[in-house]
Amino acid sequence: MKKVLAFDIGGTKIAYATIDEKGDFVSEVIKVTTPKTAQGIYDLLKTVIKGLEDEIDGVAIATAGAINNENNKIISRVGNLPEGYNETDFLSLTDKPILLENDANSAGWAEFKLGAAKGSENAVVLTLGTGVGSGIIVNGKLLKGKSGSAGEMHVRMGFARERKCTCGLWDCLETYVSGNALTTDAKIYMSPDATSYDVIRGLKENNQKAKAAFEHWQGCLENALVMVANLFDPEVIVLSGSMAQFVEYDKLNKQANDDILTQPFVLKQAKFENNAGMLGAALLLLERL
Repeated sequence: MKKVLAFDIGGTKIAYATIDEKGDFVSEVIKVTTPKTAQGIYDLLKTVIKGLEDEIDGVAIATAGAINNENNKIISRVGNLPEGYNETDFLSLTDKPILLENDANSAGWAEFKLGAAKGSENAVVLTLGTGVGSGIIVNGKLLKGKSGSAGEMHVRMGFARERKCTCGLWDCLETYVSGNALTTDAKIYMSPDATSYDVIRGLKENNQKAKAAFEHWQGCLENALVMVANLFDPEVIVLSGSMAQFVEYDKLNKQANDDILTQPFVLKQAKFENNAGMLGAALLLLERL
């Protein structure tokens, strides 16, 4: 049975494990602190690969940033990783087959093949963390676009120029439905020094200001779901990431489906969380071997 070494490269940590073609993790998941330089990241990957090269059939890498359609190069800047990281020559790491894919796309593929969206042909996986990522599957295929950059959720939700996004634009979807967005709502509805953690704690304490902040955040998420459903007509929308655990799924599912123009979808929480990127990238590579 074929197996690949899969990495998930993030701004604070790099995780890796060996995964077989059934999608089973056949080794423990190792997590290390992300080196502070691009060369440091390259050297770390090279060392890990060299130690396992005789045991694997390829290397799959889930990473932040847009990936070209050949799955071998980063084609965008990657703000949460060191300068020069996007110019890394990943193909020189080993003579074994290598596949790169965006981390949100990879997580989406994992949910589509083996997780909450299994059995569907059209699905959208939204990752609600510090920011917002998406993996979009249309007719059984990952939506990549002409260059590999499709699926960026930096669409404007308004024109008031009230919320500055990490992408440099104003009022993007990310500024309304991410973890950072809930912190913004906390400051508006609770106090200037409140955070998303105060909102979640306040919900447990039946704090009315916390409830108002969360209801605004979740209302924005409902708007996002309606937009996504109308654009892609999916059978299922899956929510993953740190914020997904707080969503009122039954309530939001009904509200969004009442407002869409397309056929009904089902809203689900992701099956895979921290390991979804590694798993999805591994499955994409294993399908090609």
